[in-house]
Formats: sequence, structure tokens, C-alpha cells
Amino acid sequence: MAASYKPRKGDKSAASSESQSTFVRRWGIRAVLLAVLVGFCQWANTINDRFYLLTPAELNETVQHSLKLAADLNTNPQTNASLIISTLVKELADRHPEMSWATDIGNKRDWVFNNAGGAMGSMYILHASITEYIIIFGSAVGTEGHSGRHTADDYFHILTGQQTAYEAGDLTREIYNPGDVHHMKRGVVKQYAAAPETWALEYARGWIPLMLPFGFADTFFSTLDLITLYHTVRITGREMIKNLLLGKI
Repeated sequence: MAASYKPRKGDKSAASSESQSTFVRRWGIRAVLLAVLVGFCQWANTINDRFYLLTPAELNETVQHSLKLAADLNTNPQTNASLIISTLVKELADRHPEMSWATDIGNKRDWVFNNAGGAMGSMYILHASITEYIIIFGSAVGTEGHSGRHTADDYFHILTGQQTAYEAGDLTREIYNPGDVHHMKRGVVKQYAAAPETWALEYARGWIPLMLPFGFADTFFSTLDLITLYHTVRITGREMIKNLLLGKI
């Protein structure tokens, strides 16, 4: 007959102590890794400005010039947005030849929808690198949603239509018309809305890859539009890799 074995109290105590030690060690390692990550992010935010090639003031000057040129050339509201955007894209490429630009705005394959924070619009990526992106973003029918809380500063240079926004606790809205700049500061969250046929030149500066999860989340948890996700990743990846090969971080 097999001998029976009854664990002694000391055995249980040793097993419990070992389990507690493993638990503490595991969470200690996680805490150290988190501290290292936070420290790295704080350090990275002190050096990213050395990689910027543009400034919001320069971009706004180009936007103002493009708006004036388009106004002088056109009196038909139906073609106004197209003329403003095409004029602006040419101005950007001419004024900043040191940068890599995607300028084929007539190519519909490179226009993609973007769902983020409940808002929906379409965008064309003019430039995307690790520390800067510049896109044409807006909606022909209007939209509203959550701005996201980002590690980058986001500047909306309004081209047509009107954008409004407010922070929690504000009882009146901020209003941005063509020529105005809506600066969404890093770390600040707002509800924003765009009237029908509102288009903007959006310029973000900071660590751009950290913004991507917000831009992709609605695809996985709401729209399930994997084709649009594919094209977004294709275009963003193409532009970022191209700029990295040119030495632009």
C-alpha cells in the first residue's frame, strides 16, 4: 500500500513565501521598466525640437498667402476648396524644397478616411516623419468628436468652413474661421466640431508614432474598416520610411 503524505505547516509557509517573493520581484521589474520608459519619454521630449523643419508661424504665412492667391483667382464657391488646397500644396513644395512632399492630391487612392475619437473625416498626407506630419484634413458633411490627449502639439490652419472647440469647464466655444490657427496643445483634450465643407492644413510636431494608436482605435472597436486601415498604414509607412532614408527623423 502506498504511503500517505501530509504536507507540514512549514512546507506551506515556504511555498507561500516563495510565491510572495516571485510576486514582489515581478512587479518590481515592471515598476523599474515603467520608470525607465517614463524617463526616456521625458528625455525624448527635450530633444525632439532639433528635428523640426517647419514652424507654425511659417506655415500660417504660407496659408495666408495661398488664401489670398486663391481668392484673387476664383469667384466660384463650388471650386474654392480645390483651388485653395492645390495652391497651398504648390506653395509648400516651392517654399520648402528641403522636405519630402506628397503632392498628387488628385490621386484618390492616397485620400483615406480617418475615424478617431468618434469624429470622421478624410485626409491626404503631405508629409509624415517621426517628429512631424502635415496633412489636409476635413469633411464635406461635417463632424465632431474627441480631440485625443496627445504627446504632440497639433495646429489646425483653417482653409475653408469653420471649426469650433471647447475644454471641459468652458461654457462658450472657441471659433476658428479661414486663416485662423487652432492650436491643440499637447496633453490637452477638447471636444471639437467642424461644419460641412471644413478643410484644414493640420500640422503636428512631437513624437508622431505615439499618436497612431488613437488614430487606429476606432477601426478595431467600431468601424472594422480594415481596407482603410491598410491604406492608412501603407501611406504613412511609405512616407515615414522615405523620410528616414533621407535622414529626416
